[in-house]
Amino acid sequence: MANIKSAKKRILVNETKAARNKAIKSKVKTYVKKVETAVANKDAQAAAEALKAATVEINKAGSKGVYHKNTCSRKISRLAKAVNGIA
Repeated sequence: MANIKSAKKRILVNETKAARNKAIKSKVKTYVKKVETAVANKDAQAAAEALKAATVEINKAGSKGVYHKNTCSRKISRLAKAVNGIA
């Protein structure tokens, strides 16, 4: 355990940020699963709507620094490719 006051504060701040990042990543994974489920069921309309929602969430995560912008682009691209494959 840290003895210095600033080190103690950093530990608290890091725990807070880690919890926030974990929540955001979990949310993104949920939206991605919704898209993949719609694609697996060959439901083009539901997949398109889920893709739109997932894209927004992935971009939000990228803007908050949870994901790198290239990671966001890759995730969105893969999902879009899957959705376009069933259309």
